[in-house]
Amino acid sequence: MAASVTFFIFATIFLSFNSCSTATEHVGGIQFTYRGDRGPYNWGNLSPKFDQCKNGKSQSPIDIVKHKAVINKKLKPLIRKYHSAVNVTLVNYGFTVGVRYPNKSGALMLDGKKYSLKQMHWHSPSEHRIDGVQFDAELHLVHIAEDHSVSVVGILYKYGRTDPIVAKIESKLIELGHHRTTQIKMGPFNPHQLRKRTHKYYRYVGSFTTPPCTEHVIWLILGKVRHISREQVEALQAPLDMGCKKNSRPVQPINGRHVELFKELH
Repeated sequence: MAASVTFFIFATIFLSFNSCSTATEHVGGIQFTYRGDRGPYNWGNLSPKFDQCKNGKSQSPIDIVKHKAVINKKLKPLIRKYHSAVNVTLVNYGFTVGVRYPNKSGALMLDGKKYSLKQMHWHSPSEHRIDGVQFDAELHLVHIAEDHSVSVVGILYKYGRTDPIVAKIESKLIELGHHRTTQIKMGPFNPHQLRKRTHKYYRYVGSFTTPPCTEHVIWLILGKVRHISREQVEALQAPLDMGCKKNSRPVQPINGRHVELFKELH
């Protein structure tokens, strides 16, 4: 990726901010939200920097249609090694709440390349859909390789029992919501539940789901749907700006792209 693309990656995902409006000041001062005149359908008109949101041909999220997914026997199981990290920060990015990782806290091996885990953040309801079904929440694990290429693991959630990952940060989420703090140091954090072997996932090439909607992102959507409680989703939404609490971008045209499927035989 070019240096400008790398800048946008860090500007839109890794910098901290208080609300949707202040969030976008890090990308040229352009405000965006998830509803109204500055909502997703108008992102591409807010600035030339957001042009791909309107004119990109490989945008995310998408509706994954199961019977159209192509089994690729060359795909491998996802090898994820997430370690316990000490200097983890919980950040209110305005349009989402995220856990920001220090360097060398974990990695994903993909196509013979190491992608370092940089952040996890949540959207509710889900951005990706399966056969038209929208789920109650979605977790994104953002990984970046040394050549600045990006891969995002997406995990879908439906309402049910509490999620152990969100449970680790719930008390800090309350603090974010009550005090409107932009970031909180969390101390040790170990997402070992996310290292479980993946028996099924969908893969396609898309984009970031927020402005500037940068493309050439490898998406890996896990086939197993996890559980999350309603209270946990409300806690994830509480610190966000009013225009961003329902922070799900509508699905985008597939435009002839192929969705590949990895399915491990038992």
